Amino acid sequence: MVKVLNIEKQNCEKLLGQFVDESNFDTVITEDTDLYALDQFSDENGEHNVIFKFRKNVFSDEEQLGAYEGLMPAAVPTQNRGLAAGPRAESQGQRDYISPLQEAIIDGILKAPESSLDPDFDAIDNAITVHRAGAESRGKVWLREAIKKTGIDYKAFFDTWLEGIRPLSVAERKEETKEMMKTYISDTSYANAVNSGIAGWFDRYPRIPYGRATSYTEHNPELFAKSYPYLQTLANKFEELLPQRYAKQKAFTDAMDPAFVVPGTPYTTITVNKTFRTAAHRDAGDYTEGFSNITCVSRDGKKHWDGCLFVLPEFNIAVELHPGDLLLVNNHEGMHGNTQIIGDDVERISLVAYAREKM
Repeated sequence: MVKVLNIEKQNCEKLLGQFVDESNFDTVITEDTDLYALDQFSDENGEHNVIFKFRKNVFSDEEQLGAYEGLMPAAVPTQNRGLAAGPRAESQGQRDYISPLQEAIIDGILKAPESSLDPDFDAIDNAITVHRAGAESRGKVWLREAIKKTGIDYKAFFDTWLEGIRPLSVAERKEETKEMMKTYISDTSYANAVNSGIAGWFDRYPRIPYGRATSYTEHNPELFAKSYPYLQTLANKFEELLPQRYAKQKAFTDAMDPAFVVPGTPYTTITVNKTFRTAAHRDAGDYTEGFSNITCVSRDGKKHWDGCLFVLPEFNIAVELHPGDLLLVNNHEGMHGNTQIIGDDVERISLVAYAREKM
């Protein structure tokens, strides 16, 4: 028996780029369920307002093992996941991010008027007062080696420098700030590093004006092929549960060179995330008229973690996705992210199969 829910969509834009937690849902889905957004123009549910269809125990143990062996190695450290990677950390590996507050202070100094009607106005204090921490997923970093040469610990460097320029005039502060930025801040912007990769085929771009195999697929075609039975079962379930969406996506991939499509499926691309807690985001790049297909696998087909619920905060709903389960979800209409993954030596491989719109 399939549970059917109709829920009104709420505005949660402020959560984009932020990690979700238990405060962002009040219901956890653990059984076969269909979720539909309340439609003000129709009382009937259909593929026009479906948000997700969740089904338990869809894949065999053999299919799951093939997907694990064929796709898990595609997940490698990357900084190319944007909002999904979450708010940037203060420090990560060998990089120390410029904090949002430090950015606000620097910006305030550079934009400060050189004369003010308020004799007590100070650009530094004003920036600190009005600052509101954002959900930046990328940011510039301090040049650690350059700071080391000053003899000041990098964690204390900015505050020490800031106190040193406070007595200066507005014009002098600006010059000192420009010099500091040139000497101690990298020109390159970085994001949080996560274990994520892409199997299958990807869009053309200026230097290669046609679709091409991802690096993983190009170098591991036989390994990637181990996942085909799993992806074909996934496609069959997609066709059964959402025939209209499936038909549109299948027509889209049928128009392509079959060399760029997983055989027997309407998928060109699989995003592979390894033990990666995504922040609230919406997907982009996949075929708009189709649908995202989300599953997860583990090394032995069993769940070895707690948490990592798939949360749709706009609907106040979370889904507990186990190895073997299938979640067909409208990742354009539904903002989504995961709660914290809990456990020791956890390896959770989530898979998102879709068709790239610009292939």
